[in-house]
Amino acid sequence: MRLALYEPDIPPNVGTLIRLGACLGVPLDIIEPCGFPWDDRDLKRAAMDYGALGEVTRHASWESFSESRPGGGRIVLLTTRAPLPFTRFAFRPSDILLIGRESAGVPEAVHEAADARVTIPMAPPARSLNMALAAAMVLGEALRQTNGFAGVFPGSAPAGK
Repeated sequence: MRLALYEPDIPPNVGTLIRLGACLGVPLDIIEPCGFPWDDRDLKRAAMDYGALGEVTRHASWESFSESRPGGGRIVLLTTRAPLPFTRFAFRPSDILLIGRESAGVPEAVHEAADARVTIPMAPPARSLNMALAAAMVLGEALRQTNGFAGVFPGSAPAGK
């Protein structure tokens, strides 16, 4: 399982996801350009001392990310434009959860390139969640389904197994 951020805009969100990835043993791919300098103070503050623990790979562009396809898994896009709730999607351990820019999501070409698209159901008139919060919700479900917590907590087999 991997998280991938498409051209993120907000440093604290990226720092939060670096920390999340470090804590759960999930690599993070950053698809550049970012909307901030990589050495941003807010990024470091949110990542705290977990920045050195996280596995972060920076990709120069969507094209370079696509060509390397880290882990070779399916790209599962988190989007408000999907009809399928993430809780009804069957995740695989090799999936790459792709999160778009906070300000604009992903362009149509990236949307079309995704192997699957999932959404987080919300009460109207809400439109979207903070991208770090959305990523954490979907990643938690994906790791639960695939027994991905076992790597960080050996006694964490899914219910019923």
